[in-house]
Amino acid sequence: MSHEIVPADPIDDDDSYNHNRVYMQHGGESSATASSLTRSLTSGREHVPEPFDSERLPPTLASEIQRFLRVANLIETEEPRIAYLCRFHAFEIAHNMDRNSTGRGVRQFKTSLLQRLEQDEETTINRRKTKSDIRELKRVYHIYKDYILKNGGALDLKDREKLINARRIASVLYEVLRTVANAAGHQALADRDNIQRNSQFYVPYNILPLDHGGIQHVILQFTEIKAVIAAVRNTRGLPSAQYFQKSGDFVDLFEFLQYRFGFQEGNVANQREHLILLLANLHVRHSQKQSSNKMLADKAVDELMKKFFKNYTNWCKFFRRKNSIRLPCVKQDAQQYKILYIGLYLLIWGEAANLRFMPECLCYIFHHMAYELHGVLTDAVSTKTGEKIMPAYGGGSESFLNNVVTPIYGVIYEEAAKNKSGTADHSTWRNYDDLNEYFWSPDCFEIGWPLRLDHDFFCVRPVVNCKFKKARGLLDAEKEKCKGEEMEDEEQGTATEDNRETKWLGKTNFVEIRSFWQIFRSFDRMWSFFILSLQAMIIMACHDLESPLQMFDAETFEDIMSIFITSAFLKLIQAIFDIAFTWKARKMMDSSQKKKHVLKLVLAVIWTIVLPVLYAHSRRKYTCYSTQYKSWLGELCFSSYMVAVTIYLMTNAVDLVLFFVPAVGKYIEVSNFRICTMLSWWTQPRLFVGRGMQETQVSQFKYLLFWILVLLSKFAFSYSFEIKPLIAPTRMIMSIGVQNYDWHELFPKVKSNAGAIVAVWAPIIVVYFMEAQIWYSVFCTIFGGLYGILHHLGEIRTLGMLRSRFHTLPSAFNVCLIPPAHKNDQKRKRKSFFRRFFKVPEGEKDAVAKFVLVWNRVVNTFRSEDLISNRELDLMTIPMSSELFTGIIRWPIFLLANKFSTAVSIARDFVGKDEILFRKIRKDKYMYCAVNECYESLKYILDILVVGELEKRVINNITNEIEGSIARSSLLEEFKITELIALQAKCIELVELLVEGNENQHDNVVKLLQDIFELVINDMMINGFRVFDWLNAPQQVKLDFGFRFEEIEPELFADKSSVNFPFPDSGPLNEQIKRFLLLLTVKDKAMDIPANLEARRRISFFATSLFMDMPSAPEVRNMLSFSVFTPHYLEDVNFSMKELHSSKEEVSIIFYMKKIYPDEWKNFLERMGCENLDAVKDEEKEEELRNWASFRGQTLSRSVRGMMYYKEALKLQASLDMAVNEGILEGFETAEKNSLMSAQIDALVDMKFTYVVSCQMFGTQKSSGDPHAQDIVDLMIRYPSLRVAYVEEKEVIEADKPQKVYSSILVKAVNGLDQEIYRIKLPGPPNIGEGKPENQNHAIVFTRGEALQTIDMNQDNYLEEALKMRNLLQEFLRNHGRRPPSILGLREHIFTGSISSLAWFMSYQETSFVTIGQRLLANPLRVRFHYGHPDVFDRVFHITRGGISKASKTINLSEDVFAGFNSTLRRGNITYHEYLQVGKGRDVGLNQISKFEAKVANGNSEQTLSRDIYRLGRSFDFFRMLSCYFTTIGFYFSSLISVIAIYVFLYGQLYLVLSGLQNALMLEAKMRNIQSLETALASQSFIQLGLLTGLPMVMEIGLERGFLTALKDFVLMQLQLASVFFTFSLGTKIHYYGRTILHGGAKYRPTGRKVVVFHASFTENYRLYSRSHFVKGFELLLLLIVYDLFRRSYQSSMVYVLITYSIWFMSITWLFAPFLFNPSGFSWSKIVDDWKDWNKWIKQQGGIGIQQDKSWQSWWNDEQDHLRRSGLAARLFEILLSTRFFMYQYGLVYHLDISHKSKNFLVYLLSWVVLLAVFLSVKAVNIGRQVFSAKYHLVFRFFKAFLFLGSLTVIILLSVICQLSFKDIIVCCLAFLPTGWGLILVAQAMRPTVEKVRLWEFMQVLAKAYDYGMGVVLFAPIAILAWLPIISAFQTRFLFNEAFNRHLHIQPILAGKKKNR
Repeated sequence: MSHEIVPADPIDDDDSYNHNRVYMQHGGESSATASSLTRSLTSGREHVPEPFDSERLPPTLASEIQRFLRVANLIETEEPRIAYLCRFHAFEIAHNMDRNSTGRGVRQFKTSLLQRLEQDEETTINRRKTKSDIRELKRVYHIYKDYILKNGGALDLKDREKLINARRIASVLYEVLRTVANAAGHQALADRDNIQRNSQFYVPYNILPLDHGGIQHVILQFTEIKAVIAAVRNTRGLPSAQYFQKSGDFVDLFEFLQYRFGFQEGNVANQREHLILLLANLHVRHSQKQSSNKMLADKAVDELMKKFFKNYTNWCKFFRRKNSIRLPCVKQDAQQYKILYIGLYLLIWGEAANLRFMPECLCYIFHHMAYELHGVLTDAVSTKTGEKIMPAYGGGSESFLNNVVTPIYGVIYEEAAKNKSGTADHSTWRNYDDLNEYFWSPDCFEIGWPLRLDHDFFCVRPVVNCKFKKARGLLDAEKEKCKGEEMEDEEQGTATEDNRETKWLGKTNFVEIRSFWQIFRSFDRMWSFFILSLQAMIIMACHDLESPLQMFDAETFEDIMSIFITSAFLKLIQAIFDIAFTWKARKMMDSSQKKKHVLKLVLAVIWTIVLPVLYAHSRRKYTCYSTQYKSWLGELCFSSYMVAVTIYLMTNAVDLVLFFVPAVGKYIEVSNFRICTMLSWWTQPRLFVGRGMQETQVSQFKYLLFWILVLLSKFAFSYSFEIKPLIAPTRMIMSIGVQNYDWHELFPKVKSNAGAIVAVWAPIIVVYFMEAQIWYSVFCTIFGGLYGILHHLGEIRTLGMLRSRFHTLPSAFNVCLIPPAHKNDQKRKRKSFFRRFFKVPEGEKDAVAKFVLVWNRVVNTFRSEDLISNRELDLMTIPMSSELFTGIIRWPIFLLANKFSTAVSIARDFVGKDEILFRKIRKDKYMYCAVNECYESLKYILDILVVGELEKRVINNITNEIEGSIARSSLLEEFKITELIALQAKCIELVELLVEGNENQHDNVVKLLQDIFELVINDMMINGFRVFDWLNAPQQVKLDFGFRFEEIEPELFADKSSVNFPFPDSGPLNEQIKRFLLLLTVKDKAMDIPANLEARRRISFFATSLFMDMPSAPEVRNMLSFSVFTPHYLEDVNFSMKELHSSKEEVSIIFYMKKIYPDEWKNFLERMGCENLDAVKDEEKEEELRNWASFRGQTLSRSVRGMMYYKEALKLQASLDMAVNEGILEGFETAEKNSLMSAQIDALVDMKFTYVVSCQMFGTQKSSGDPHAQDIVDLMIRYPSLRVAYVEEKEVIEADKPQKVYSSILVKAVNGLDQEIYRIKLPGPPNIGEGKPENQNHAIVFTRGEALQTIDMNQDNYLEEALKMRNLLQEFLRNHGRRPPSILGLREHIFTGSISSLAWFMSYQETSFVTIGQRLLANPLRVRFHYGHPDVFDRVFHITRGGISKASKTINLSEDVFAGFNSTLRRGNITYHEYLQVGKGRDVGLNQISKFEAKVANGNSEQTLSRDIYRLGRSFDFFRMLSCYFTTIGFYFSSLISVIAIYVFLYGQLYLVLSGLQNALMLEAKMRNIQSLETALASQSFIQLGLLTGLPMVMEIGLERGFLTALKDFVLMQLQLASVFFTFSLGTKIHYYGRTILHGGAKYRPTGRKVVVFHASFTENYRLYSRSHFVKGFELLLLLIVYDLFRRSYQSSMVYVLITYSIWFMSITWLFAPFLFNPSGFSWSKIVDDWKDWNKWIKQQGGIGIQQDKSWQSWWNDEQDHLRRSGLAARLFEILLSTRFFMYQYGLVYHLDISHKSKNFLVYLLSWVVLLAVFLSVKAVNIGRQVFSAKYHLVFRFFKAFLFLGSLTVIILLSVICQLSFKDIIVCCLAFLPTGWGLILVAQAMRPTVEKVRLWEFMQVLAKAYDYGMGVVLFAPIAILAWLPIISAFQTRFLFNEAFNRHLHIQPILAGKKKNR
């Protein structure tokens, strides 16, 4: 197509294009919005067409042509011909890239561009200013070039933007011109060479403009940057570039690595900047100690190298191999080598894509490439080949990607595909951990270098002759050319057999098997301890011990010693499990490990035989010796069994010794000496991780003490209240012989009533294993509370406390947040506990000024966020005046409110001496300040207002008299203080006029001044006449008083010019007058400032945090650098106007926001200067409206705004640092506007802070024109430091076929458009595991700094908290025990808890976890991990150890917590700090909360199966292992056990009742006068101790808000049905936790994070909760009813209520909570709609494409997904569980009157006949419907009538003949309904078999009938209650009580009254 258009002037050779050339210019996307720099040379231009769309381009072409089209649009107005040529150039590139237009959208684009070129051809050629196109290009190019050369050093922001714009245009013109010059041949040769020399003017950059054009940029003038760049560009001694076919020398070390190893250009540019910034920040800190910092500090390089290669060197030591890092002896060369090695690792990591999750795989790659690098640098010769060592993979820019990354990525991709979206069994595919752990084995070196693609590692199918399909871009020829270089230390691998068959290696080291036994296997020591303790306590109770010391009685002690036999059996079970669970990993298991497993099994078998035999042999045959001293033992007894036990416990004794000497244990585990590995071989598997995790002895003592207290409490309680009380009843049950049962006893010969004993003991046993979790909660509350008190948590909780402590804030602020001026000042932080008593040194006059500057900035932020109004802003602002620098501070008005009026009242009514009055006023510091300031302000105002000489003299005399009387303490004698009130009133009138500033009020001002002077002189001053005496003193006039007064007293203010009114327009003066007016007028109401609850909370927390222990703040230049990182998928970026006003959820978002945040809406309108919403729209402030609403939702824009406060805070702090250093703090605000200083501050902050948002779908959204893409671009424009990373999926035409190419891209905003900075090609699609961690992983290469904060999309931040970030980062340099921190944990504030009751409950639950819970986890328990919260990672530590999360599909569903597991296993240290908090949003509706709880429960169940939990449980010492269990999966398993206990109890009672055992035992006990067994049954009520788990929440509220408030809130929560919510939440947790462990099915469940609280339909609630809650609720209800029916004759109702009240509560909660917490759940109109929707859903047929929310059938099929993929064992377990429903039928049929008390088994069989008849009848109806209903409808009706009448006849006959009673019919229903449900469950578990016998459709009909019946039973009471209006009102009140307390209007929201908008 390109031949159809050619440029004009074909006569000139220099204008002709060669259309057959093929070229590809790589460059970033350019952007342009600024106006063109050239001036228009003509007037009266023709109409210019609309700009050609440069944004929506085909994905295959966008990256190559977009910059040309953008520049064309930019310069079209001024230079239309140049625009035409740019577009033509873009067209030519597009055509050459895709000649056949096969790419998506290419043909349409080329057609539209061609039409535009045809349209512009003639019009633009006529407007050309020179005779040819090439001259035109040169002319415009030189205009921009001259501008760039002239303005290269611009510092002003606008000038910089213009300069960048000019560079971009010149760069594009250069490319077009170069193409023309190349095509023009010899005539343009000289010009072409000239163009070549100029290079590109604009190279897109991130932070450092390292191209020649950016050399004058401020950031490049920093000495540290210069030093590092000089070191990186030191290429002295490198091999010549000619060897690499490169023209010219290497620019720097990175270019050398690029050409040597074949890295991508984008990767090299990215990591070059990365390393320069890392070294520069380290250099600054290290260069402080050096006299000169022009040279890069060696210490900085050494520190970074140590961090980067710590994991690699440990890996080499693990294999006992020498590492490949070889350094020369010469110091300068050594630094160069170090930078090369670090650069090489960064380049490998930067291009590794998904391999970054495999840190030891990267170690393997680096190991070989570093060896090659050393060989290249030293010209080493291989001892094997005799040739120079050369890189195996060098050459092209993608050589490393294609030859190293892609083959390994291919394995990952293929293995992940076998996962089948999380449905396949974990044992059938290798996840990231399996593949990475292969590199923990010496076998990994067999892969060789170059990689042997026929190695077993690359085999991905478990079949013979598996061949790995070569990855993209790898050619056979290249593989054959690669020579297998062997390293000198024989690390290159071994020779291989060419024809060897490959095999699938299988799992590595661990197999994730779905079984509850994983919990026992991971924490076997804990379970063994609990089991043995239980056995010991039962033995002690049987011996009736009253004291623990009695257990050492010989006979008792011997019985207790039997626990070691149990221990041996448990170890045997553990050994069997170890073999069974690792069987599928046997291929990769080391032979020594196999031997160990077998040996453990053999030893376990031996001990299992030996110990019982010896015990039986030596029982009661022991030898006793009296002790020498009369000790408490009394005597020592020995036997052969005890000797065997001593030997048996030898390993435990060694572990005990090592526990108390942790340093020795750590050395043994970590050391690679053979003797140490032999010692640890038995106890620890030979793994790379999980070694040397011991804590210091102090830390161990703390958590040892904690757990000893917990365990002592647990065992004391269990023994006293659970075990011992059951011993006597158990003996009685065993002594009573029961022969007669109420049913056919299946085991009649079992003696001692074993069934009854099991029924009584089973619930207690279950509770015994659960209750440790409760005791943990109790002691968590105690220890967490004490810790919080000691760390000053909640010291300032209320506004009153804030006011009383406000005067201490400047000194506390100075200690915490101001860098020490001198080194000696570091000592001020030593004793952190007493820091609150520290006073600011007198010499630090600037301290107060800094506090005021920061305080005012924070308050202004509150105003910009609309948390406070303009008036509140005035009341909270502290005036910035020169007085501050003398140490005097004028406090904000809200502290001084009403203080002056109060002082006036006190003085007016005071009787006594002046000293007492002064003391009284001085006692209140703020009152004294208010009086003093009012007096000084009045003097100051009068001094400016009054300009007449006479009047000024009068004022001076009056002030002298006042001050003199104060000095003489005679004020009360010389002045009438009672007139102060009148004076105050006059002053208020005067100041109000001054504020108004109306010139027409001049006379009133004069009159008021006269009134004031008359009041003071005549009414207040006792000797007022003396004022005029002083005025006329020189005249010595001696007349009588009256005459003198009349004669001499002049008329004041007679001359208009004596009053300077109105005042000149001066900002500071106006502020002072306004402040004076506020001081005089503000009343008590201002004491409640700020009124906004969020503003109060933030100020209180900020003030409190200043008294906590935090490190000293360094200067910004010396602080650690950090990045913030946020993954984003499809969440809202900014609410659009359409979304704001749409009402899908019954009310619009903006309407909802206005009602929920009324005060903030009012403040917003005030800030906008509008009266209502319509006015905002009319004034075209929609963007502000969108932002206001978006900042109150859970949107990306809210998160970005919050995180960008870091930059604002750092700029403020850097400004203060710079101002102090340069002595310009007093003129700070003026200096801050200085362009040079501003540029320096921006550059410094850019060095320290980076924010990257990984927008997973940005590329797709951009190409499709999705408005969300523009919202993201708008965010980048608003925040220039924001960077967005995304994955581009682009089609590339190869061999006329489109192929997908994936690239990771970083963009920023430049002049209003997105500009590509870096592009790194990926080996394939990055999202092959869990989405979020993969999204984080691809973008983490673009982050910078030494620390990395992970922020979720629903989080927020605040300026005052951002100010403390540099303090927090210093924690990495602090001593925190044995290891420096690897993760810093932070607290969160849940900002969504202030509306509905559910949100309130959830926020309190979350708050207690993220505060008191994590406080305890970090210290003393030392088991805090990472929970997806705003934790700060040691970035270098984690990028060299697998990243900040794990990404394997399903198993790493809770990806965040695995980062904590990984960090701990790799000897990291995770701390927690409460002085800094970040906001977080949570779900607010029950359904959203339940989905979130389900997701977390799914994640915890997968954690239970994971290798990380297994290794933590096995590697920790015993007590730390307890901490790990109870704070991770233990909570969920204990919750599951607590519910199981209820089932066990009820089924046990059902057994006792229905079998007749309970009745018989009770009667027998009464006949023998034995104590009632009801005591034993009542013990089951201990199940309800679970309520104690709420204690931590109460404690945390008490600490932070006061214990009275905590008590009030707790009571209020119970009244608002918090117990119902938490009980319902318990059901969600246990259902999804248990089901996922058994059957899998864990998946990410999006909750939507909806803003509006809305009504959920009955159908939706039923779908969500049917299986998790409703079925279980009905089962419990049925159990309780049956139990109640058959126990009445012999048991009191009170006992029944005590035992079962909590179970009734749980069952009813599980049935009806969703409807109680459903807004408008009892509205009749909603009920009617729900009923219609329910019936429609039930009747709708399902099928392919029908969603589960549309049809019951589709939902029912989806509900069984977990069964389809579960294994045989899980299905059998499900069938076994289902058999419990048949117990009802078995027990109840023997209690029917029709059975005539027969106990024959035939009765039970007959009941199945009846059930079969019922099922056949239903089946007959179903068949009849299919056969007759369509054509023979009347026949079908007759058929149904016949069946009905027949059934009725049978019932009547049975009633007459066999005495069938009405009670029998009820009991039959109770018996057969559970049986039917049980059959359905069995059929679901056996679906393939049921489908074969063609019963599946019948089961489906039966299941539908059950679901419909359950739905009707649930719906009926709701419909009945909906008739009562009071119920709906009550529900609204308890659901939205918090909103009512804040006087919010909820009813309009619920009613959806949009007319109120």
